[in-house]
Amino acid sequence: MKELDVVRLVREFQGFPMGTEGTIVHKYDDSMYEVEFFNKDGDTLDVVTTPKNVIELAKSYK
Repeated sequence: MKELDVVRLVREFQGFPMGTEGTIVHKYDDSMYEVEFFNKDGDTLDVVTTPKNVIELAKSYK
């Protein structure tokens, strides 16, 4: 996964339910990312440092 990829939570994390989507805004290393989570209307919910083991790739942009 890389910056600007859209990811989704595979389990509840930081109060966000499983399935919440977000965009990777910064990749720290292969295990930690800064993710901007958003709601179904596209409004930003929060930007959270997120471990790789709670997200999966939803959409990749080249």
